[in-house]
Amino acid sequence: MSLLLRNALLLDMSTGEYAEGDLRCADGRIVEQGPGLRAPDDTRVIDVAGAPVVPGLIDAHVHVTASTANLGSLGSMSPSYVAAHSARIMGDMLKRGFTTVRDASGADFGLADAQAEGLIRGPRLLFCGKGLSQTGGHADFRGRGEHLRDDHPCCAGVGRVADGVDAVRLAARDELRKGAHHIKVMASGGVASPTDRIDSTQYSMDELRAIVEEATAANRYVAAHAYTARAANRALEAGVRSIEHGNLIDDSSVELFLRHEAFLVPTLVTYWALKEEGPAFGLPERSWRKVDDVLDAGLVALERAARAGVRLAYGTDLLGGMHRHQSHEFRLRAEVQRPIEVLRAATTGAAELVGLAGELGTLAVGAHADLLVLDGDPLRDVGVLAEPGRIRHVVQAGTIVSG
Repeated sequence: MSLLLRNALLLDMSTGEYAEGDLRCADGRIVEQGPGLRAPDDTRVIDVAGAPVVPGLIDAHVHVTASTANLGSLGSMSPSYVAAHSARIMGDMLKRGFTTVRDASGADFGLADAQAEGLIRGPRLLFCGKGLSQTGGHADFRGRGEHLRDDHPCCAGVGRVADGVDAVRLAARDELRKGAHHIKVMASGGVASPTDRIDSTQYSMDELRAIVEEATAANRYVAAHAYTARAANRALEAGVRSIEHGNLIDDSSVELFLRHEAFLVPTLVTYWALKEEGPAFGLPERSWRKVDDVLDAGLVALERAARAGVRLAYGTDLLGGMHRHQSHEFRLRAEVQRPIEVLRAATTGAAELVGLAGELGTLAVGAHADLLVLDGDPLRDVGVLAEPGRIRHVVQAGTIVSG
């Protein structure tokens, strides 16, 4: 059965302009667009009466297994319990219009297969398995008095500890063996980790380069968690494709982004949410005290990168009950960017980052039939995308899944 949308305003993401016309989907793909399209037999026809139609959204930094802001507690939870929470989190993301997400550590092939087979409803899931962390790094959740570590592969959790060139090669190869779409590496300290400093650098250059070499050999790429310019610059020089967060980058970082054609994935909303609600959703006090170090710098970093032409993708990095703020990132970015630029980060920009340009983030013929029918023009106010009531229909793979 195909789907035909009549009398739509179809947004061309490359030009930023609308075209009046119809759009038809079949077999999960966009197969036609233009005025007065014919409806084959068994076609569902919806007259959207001049409503804007935009590509399905892509969030390039999520943690679908993060049912709590206390990430260190995930390893002690039953994997089946974590999966149940993940199914709920993913279903809510789809209702918000996110038809594809890139998980930045925690999700595995089981969740991706379950979504692809229709066992759970949610966005298309691009996963990396567990992120790589050095001892005492951003994914080492042991307190100062803890010495034992359980890295059993069947345990839930967002990271695995590996030290030394040989060990990080093995860890990267193991995640790639399990089908990782990308490799995540912790290249600096972070908010959620108990014993590191946000301004620390993590992993030696030899270790970072070894991880990049393994990903490149498998025709995959590396995403690096990094806050400061020093940490981001080291990761960029080692060959990573994307810097996650990057709140404290400087002009030297921007030069490296441009030289290496790398991406920045800001996650402004998570700091806003953690400051307001983090403790209520499990964030330990010692982690909550770190939020101020990066909260106000994120917008400055985004503005600096956007002004210079750095490639950008949309990310949120929300945890626990704060996932519901996923679309507020649109409003935050709109403080320093035009609506079309913000929307491109969540469509064409993110699609380019994950290596699926032309397949996702576009209404072009041949692309996956992921799209949104809106009640309001996001080019006038991108905040339309932050109001669930303004999304009339969510279409994924040519099927209306919400609205």
